[in-house]
Amino acid sequence: MLCAMGTTNTAANEILDMQPLIEVAPRAESAGGMGCCGPQPGLRWSMAEAEQMAATLKALAHPVRLQIMEILSRLGGQVCVCDVEGQFDLSQPTISHHLKVLRQAGLIDAQPRGVWVYYTPRPEALAQVQTVLAALAGGS
Repeated sequence: MLCAMGTTNTAANEILDMQPLIEVAPRAESAGGMGCCGPQPGLRWSMAEAEQMAATLKALAHPVRLQIMEILSRLGGQVCVCDVEGQFDLSQPTISHHLKVLRQAGLIDAQPRGVWVYYTPRPEALAQVQTVLAALAGGS
């Protein structure tokens, strides 16, 4: 390292080359899984499960997509994209984008029929969201 005067700053180099005085080791579990304040809670979901659910919740975390899901769930069966588009003051490409996000998140299925596409909610995906929200609310 060069100082403003053009000389080598050996003190700075020595600090950068120093080894830590204290080594931090991973926390060892105490007997019986007890932490400092009682039993340590385990993680409910694996990281992959948490990432997948976060992506699903992120897809739902948009007002238009939430309303689309409500329409599809309320109407139960297959709903034509033209019926979804008619509910919003948005362009067709914007609605298609939101439906694509919901489809990629696994929340809805799409079935093309001629020039139209019919959408249905995936009950198992919505049940999974319900289970996660119940767990976060203090349920099982």
